[in-house]
Amino acid sequence: MTAPAVPARRTGAGLRRYLPYVTSGLQGLLQYRITFLVSGITAAVTAGLLAYLWREVFAARDTVAGFDLAGITTYVVLAQVLALLQNNRVDEGVSAEISRGDIAAVLIRPVSYPVSKFFASLPVSVANAVVVGVPVLGLYALLLPLAAPTWSGLALFGPALVGSVLIAYAVNMLVGLAGFVSTNVWGLRTIKDSAVALLAGQLVPLAVMPEPMAAVARLLPFHGMVDSPLRLLLGRYSGAGEAAGILAVQLGWAVALLLVVAVVWRLAIRRLEVQGG
Repeated sequence: MTAPAVPARRTGAGLRRYLPYVTSGLQGLLQYRITFLVSGITAAVTAGLLAYLWREVFAARDTVAGFDLAGITTYVVLAQVLALLQNNRVDEGVSAEISRGDIAAVLIRPVSYPVSKFFASLPVSVANAVVVGVPVLGLYALLLPLAAPTWSGLALFGPALVGSVLIAYAVNMLVGLAGFVSTNVWGLRTIKDSAVALLAGQLVPLAVMPEPMAAVARLLPFHGMVDSPLRLLLGRYSGAGEAAGILAVQLGWAVALLLVVAVVWRLAIRRLEVQGG
């Protein structure tokens, strides 16, 4: 009768092995306290500039692609908060460990390297969102007209936010693992940041983009990082069926990218072992 409890205990023990990585992530934050200030200024300035540009656009019209001024302002401010949440520095950390040769030590640890990096990134994401994102959102809630989400929007935003974090982690992890084939991934990280800013809907919603560009963006996973969660939060969907479809697509991309991370890591381990570490 007690057999089903064994796998649960093993699962709990397995997760406890990753708690030190959460702690190390928190400790690492203390070394980059100035980053919070820089991130806050960058997010606040970017959100302010975008809000000002949209205010000028709405001076000549009432709606754009179904957005009113309060809706588009809310979108651009929350998009910057989501960008902070996704700034987990996994790509930077993984590529640095590969460059220094520290990556060889992970082969003797009884943990999964990709999973350990995910747990280490969680405090970074949460701290960015709470310490920087919440004050930025509070500032613009006082300065600009923002649209209040509905309870259903908040309920849908919860799982969409989880999917957003998973996609961001997987994308950053893949960029970091590119360090196995490149001595410097700075250029790739720059390209990734630019692609995410544009194709995720971080700068403008996909609904506002020219249709050819929006069609390309919908075929890629990046929209699950910003545009999809904010569509659900702001109620920009027609009925429960479309909302479920948005979540299903986002979940599908998250699972697919995590599987790609697992495959790439396996290939990287083989290369590391063949070369002797």
